[in-house]
Amino acid sequence: MYIAIVNYNMGNIKSVENAFRKIGAEIKVTSDPEVINSSSAIVLPGVGAFKDAINNLKDLKLLDVIKENINKKLFLGICLGMQLLYEYSMEDGKSRGLGVLKGFVGKIPSVVKVPHMGWNQIKIINKNNKLFSDIDNGENFYFIHSYHIIPENRNVISSVTDYGIEIVSSIEKGNIYGFQFHPEKSSTIGLKILNNFWKLVKENS
Repeated sequence: MYIAIVNYNMGNIKSVENAFRKIGAEIKVTSDPEVINSSSAIVLPGVGAFKDAINNLKDLKLLDVIKENINKKLFLGICLGMQLLYEYSMEDGKSRGLGVLKGFVGKIPSVVKVPHMGWNQIKIINKNNKLFSDIDNGENFYFIHSYHIIPENRNVISSVTDYGIEIVSSIEKGNIYGFQFHPEKSSTIGLKILNNFWKLVKENS
């Protein structure tokens, strides 16, 4: 039993790895399709440009691997890793995503400061989300992004953030979870969320 943390050369892998190791999770950082296929859960982190991320996944022959596994086991997308689940992004022109979830990724409007960077509160909408177990409404998490998801189906939204505009800060659909913020950079409260994910993996394995 282990979590496969997908390494597709889009940064931030080490801090995600360190955070999961800190909570005692069994993990393998990998770009090997067989390791991903044999995992109990998948984490797709990511920092950087949407188009580069998709191209890297294509080059490593991981696009189909993720699509084949995503409905079979627990999945967590972090920041860019969550955005990639959607149909397309408008970053650097229209780029096709994984299309697992309906909706798209748009630029944060310039009426607010871009990028959205630093600590911000979340408002929990789905209190049944198991990753928010023992997490209080209004807790602060660390964000850094210039683009945000615009889901077609708002039922997937599990929390939002007020940044002058509403930012979707997390999603949940069945076994799929995603965070726009970085739990691995969000101190002890972020580690608690990752620990909740690890607990869920153990319960489902």
